[in-house]
Parts: sequence; C-alpha cells; structure tokens
Amino acid sequence: MAKLLDGITGHPKALYMLFFTEMWERFTFYGMRALLILFMTSQLFYPDAKANHIYGSYQALVYAMPLFGGILADRLLGFRRSIIFGGVVMALGSFVMAIPSEIAFYTGMGFIVVGNGFFKPNISSIVGKLYTENDPRRDAGFSLFYMGINIGALAGGLICGYIGQTIDWHLGFGVAGIFMIIGLFVFNMGKHLLEGKGEAPDESALTKRSFIGFRQDWSTFALSLLCIPVFALTLWHYEVMDYVFNPLGIAALVYLLYLAFTQVEKAARQKMFAAIVMILFSVLFWGFYEQAGGSLNLYALRNVDLSAFGGQDTAAAVNNSVNPLLVILLSPVFAALWVWLSSRRMEPNTPVKFGLAFLQLALGFYMFILGAQFADNGMVPIIYFILGYMFLSSGELCLSPIGLSMITKLSPAKLVGMLMGAWFLASAFGQFVAGKVGAMMAMPTVDGETTLPPAESLLIYSGVFKDIAYISLGAGVIMLLLAPILKKWMHGVH
Repeated sequence: MAKLLDGITGHPKALYMLFFTEMWERFTFYGMRALLILFMTSQLFYPDAKANHIYGSYQALVYAMPLFGGILADRLLGFRRSIIFGGVVMALGSFVMAIPSEIAFYTGMGFIVVGNGFFKPNISSIVGKLYTENDPRRDAGFSLFYMGINIGALAGGLICGYIGQTIDWHLGFGVAGIFMIIGLFVFNMGKHLLEGKGEAPDESALTKRSFIGFRQDWSTFALSLLCIPVFALTLWHYEVMDYVFNPLGIAALVYLLYLAFTQVEKAARQKMFAAIVMILFSVLFWGFYEQAGGSLNLYALRNVDLSAFGGQDTAAAVNNSVNPLLVILLSPVFAALWVWLSSRRMEPNTPVKFGLAFLQLALGFYMFILGAQFADNGMVPIIYFILGYMFLSSGELCLSPIGLSMITKLSPAKLVGMLMGAWFLASAFGQFVAGKVGAMMAMPTVDGETTLPPAESLLIYSGVFKDIAYISLGAGVIMLLLAPILKKWMHGVH
C-alpha cells in the first residue's frame, strides 16, 4: 500500500492538473467515438460498409494529425498554446456535431481531426517536461497520466454512449463538448503550475509577420482552421483516402529503407530493420484491435445479449466502456508482472511481447467465435463478449505502452523524429485498415436496421472473426519465430 501511495503522491503538482485535463479531453474523444458508427447507421441510414469506411478514414486522420501538431508545437507554438487551441477546436467540433445536420456531422469531424492534432501529442510532451531524464518518479508519473486517459475513455464511452443511444444522439455529441470545456478550464486554472514549461521555444518568433501578413501564431491557427473543410470533404468522399494513404504508406516504407541503407552503419541499420519490422506488424494489430470502435459496436447491438445491462439500447455504452475498464484493471497487473519477471531476468524482450500481443488478439476473437456456439436465437451471452475484450485489452498492454519507448531506443540519434513519425503513421494506417476490415462484415440494411435475423448476421460476424483470429495467430507465431533474429539486430536493446 505504501508503494502504491508513493506512486500516486509525490509528483509535481502540474501532473495532477494535466491528469484531469487529459481525462476530460479523452472523455470527449471517446464519447464521440462511441456514437460515431451507430449514429451513421441508425440516423443517417448509411450502409454498414460506408459507415465502417468513414469511421476508419476519420480515425486514420485523427491519428495522423498529431505528427504535424507536434512539429508545429516543437518549432513554433509551444505545447501550452497548442493544447489550448486544440482543446477549443475539439469542443467546437463536438458542439457542431450536436447540430442535426449531415453537413454539420462532417464539419464537426473535421474540427476534431484538427483539434486532436494540436492537443494529443503536446499534453504528453508537457508531462515529460515535468521530470529530469533520470528522475525515478518519471515512469510512475506517466503511468498515472495514462490512468487518466483510460478513466476518461471509460466515462466518455459510458455516459455519451448511453445518452446518445437512449435519449438523443446530438445531445450525446454536445455532452462530449461540455466536458472538453471543463478540461480546458482545469488547464487554464492550473497553468501557473507549469512554471514556464511548455512555452514557445522563441516567443519573439510568434510576433513576426508571416507570408500572409499576420503574426506567426495567428497565421498558423488560421491556416489550420482552413484544413477543417478539407478534412470534412475528404471524409464525405472517403474513397479518396485510398489514393492518399496507400501511396503514403509505400513511400514511407521505401524512404525508411533508403535511410537505413545509406545514412547509418551496420549496427544502427540492423536496429532500424528491427524497428521497421515491428512498425509493420503494429499496422496489422491496430487494424484488428480497432474493430472495437467500429464493427464491434454493431456486433454488440445486433448479436450480444445485453439484457443484463438494460437491453440493446445500451450497446454503445457497454461496448465502449468494457475495454477501458479492463485496461484500468489490468494495467497494474501487467506493470507488476514485468517488474517481477525482470527481477528474475525472465522479462520477455520487445519482439516477444509483440508476438504475445497477437496471440492474445487471436484469443480475444476466438472468444467471440466461441460465444456464437452458445447463442440463443443469434444472441451471444455477454460473458463471451467480456472475455473477448479481456484478451484484446491484455494484448494491447503487451504492445501499446512499449511502442514509443522501443522507437526511441532503436532509432539512430539523427533519425529519431523520422522513426517516431513512422510509428504514428503506422497507427493511423492501422485505423484505416480497421475500416476496411469492418466493411467486410457489412449487413444488408433498410433504414438503419439489418434485414437479416440475428442467427444469420451472427454467422457473418463469426466468419470474419475467425479469419481475424487465424491471421492474428499466424502473425503472433511469425513474430515469435523472428524474435531471436530481431533480438540480435537490436544489439542489446531489450
């Protein structure tokens, strides 16, 4: 108990302010995410395939934009200004989505893509600034911060999901925006605790005139806002994402290989190869894992018996709260497990953890398949749904927390930013893949309702879940077989 209290107390006061700011921002993001695909299918009457494609495209843009928001904060704006601007834009996006209009729906998503790009990478960066490089409190501080992320995701998915599906969809979007305002209020009231951390690298540069004649900071914000209609139109014509993301992914891979062969020596090259292999595998992992926000929402609505939670009208709330709750419960277990194994020199290295993540992903989807064997008129008992998510969550904890750490350790000093960008791009590409995988489970619908009885829709879901489980199993086995080679390439990096 003493160790637990030490991990919670004894940190810079600014950490607790950032904890609550990020918690409410994640409430907003995951609250909106909980409603997205069900709103498109039940209110806009989009076919399943179209809804999944738009969901995947939106998530891809959301995960790609922090790369650019981070660069702008590092070089010009500073973290504090970027967080405030991003939070305001995200709140506006939620309020715009509360307007009952299809145009407002797409415009609101455009706002959130831009806002998240400025907010998400920079609040994490400020947390890092609170500690010196070798501060023993650093890891515990980040663990506490990430706990806030999951508490916000749990509350947002539960509250906005319930309000949106049972009371009013647009009210659900609006509630998400209100909590973003609360997060901004917390940040503004506690900004003095930062003691100057997170300010612009050169304050004088902000007041210089840009090429459009205004101050640099105002110009940056204005040009960023002009991206909102571009993103809205991109999502409206989601097919264009194929012509953007596919060439971008191939070009990024070719460029990384070019750098590995031309810019570094053999040992550093092999480290880069190890990082590239794990980056590529992460695309597949997120493509399957992120069914959580897409097809699994529809699966929960149509084929999971939710009578214990009040019926099918709670699908959004249940589906979007199970995962963050399990992550909260399992995070300290895994943290303790890694420490215990490390003390006995038994902790698996990063490639092995990646392999284990895929094996647990396979087990998670196998639980969904197993549940179909015990379905009553096509409705799966909730316990199999929860068990499936338990393995998905434990798989996430074997891969997600170590990704950025792995990149920083394996990247040559002059290419850290490039490899970090590749990791974020891989996450975005995984979201894009998730939309395509979800579209494979599309059901025929009329006015938002599937025309298939539950027993038939369950067969379709189970068939794709089986494919996902087999591919995940294969990927896990391949990664475990590659682990000795990758370990050799990593040259002592664990």
